[in-house]
Amino acid sequence: MQKRTVGLVSLGAVVLIAGGVVVGLTSMGGMHNVMSNLMGEKMIHNVIGTPMLNGVDTDEVEVAELRAMFENHKDLTRTVENLPNGIRTVTETDNPDLRELLVGHVAGMIQRVDDQRDPQIPIQSQTLDVLFENSESIVTEIEMTATGIAVVQTSDDPDVVAALQTHAAEVSDLAARGMQAAHDGMAARDH
Repeated sequence: MQKRTVGLVSLGAVVLIAGGVVVGLTSMGGMHNVMSNLMGEKMIHNVIGTPMLNGVDTDEVEVAELRAMFENHKDLTRTVENLPNGIRTVTETDNPDLRELLVGHVAGMIQRVDDQRDPQIPIQSQTLDVLFENSESIVTEIEMTATGIAVVQTSDDPDVVAALQTHAAEVSDLAARGMQAAHDGMAARDH
């Protein structure tokens, strides 16, 4: 299977391009403004207080995106359609600040999978291991919706399809229940 990621996005300072994903906020000051709008001034300054979101290979922006989505998970809506060869997910929010972070996170994670750069976040699902190890067999298409982002990911590998579907369900649980879903997932892994 020929690996390809197709991007079609332009939202504020976040841009996706064909062949890969380029994500950028205009500056850390721009990120600070978005985070402050979502969580107040404590948000960006308290990122260091979220050790379970800090991975072996993460930066402040990625951790801030994760934290904002966990703390504002009730503002997210998510649908997942399991396809015979993958998934179609739509994740949206009416909150424009959260939407910018959501799109940044999704684009960043797709790029990480393409690059096989596992962030190794303590709370991440083991399902991601399969996706990072088999990224070359995943075809991704991205489309902006009026209030979020739609992603179609497919594969010819049945194990990768199963991992895509399992991960999509896990992310839906995170969107529905926030950090409690992550804690439950970690507890299940430890047993």
